[in-house]
Amino acid sequence: MPAESKRARAAERVSTHESIEGTATMSAKAEDAMFTHVLIPTDGSKLSDKAIEKGVKFAKQIGAKVTWFYAVPEFRTFTGIAEMLEQTAGGYKTSAKKEAGKMLDALRQRAETAGVQCDAEAVFSDYPHEAIISMARKKKCDLIVMASHGRRGLSGVLLGSETQKVLTHSKLPVLVLR
Repeated sequence: MPAESKRARAAERVSTHESIEGTATMSAKAEDAMFTHVLIPTDGSKLSDKAIEKGVKFAKQIGAKVTWFYAVPEFRTFTGIAEMLEQTAGGYKTSAKKEAGKMLDALRQRAETAGVQCDAEAVFSDYPHEAIISMARKKKCDLIVMASHGRRGLSGVLLGSETQKVLTHSKLPVLVLR
């Protein structure tokens, strides 16, 4: 096949888009896309919110669907989370489900406003990294996008990083944003 014919076919499959940072990028048609379904977990933090914002823009650019995900901590009698200290296990689960629903509804709205197809899930888990990986498999996601606090050294080891644990244990690609 002549080289010009190959180039012409490649040009038909690829279109130029404005990137998040304003530089030109190339993206393939949906059927040729590398990523079509992105899992974006959140913990409700400001850093997580930055990853959400960039993740929605990225998903829109590549034409991917987004699944929002939140791992709600299990009820514990001994805890530093005020909501758990004030309630029974049943009361905590009820209020936690309600709060998770509000957060995920707000994320659905953000995606819809951006024109990105989405769904959302929340589960109770004391091991967010395992829940994130499990949900990505369940939803057949092909990319996980998440934030990192950027802790290094001893603080990173002692505090642990859910992002680091996902990077270590996931077989899926993980895009880490700071």
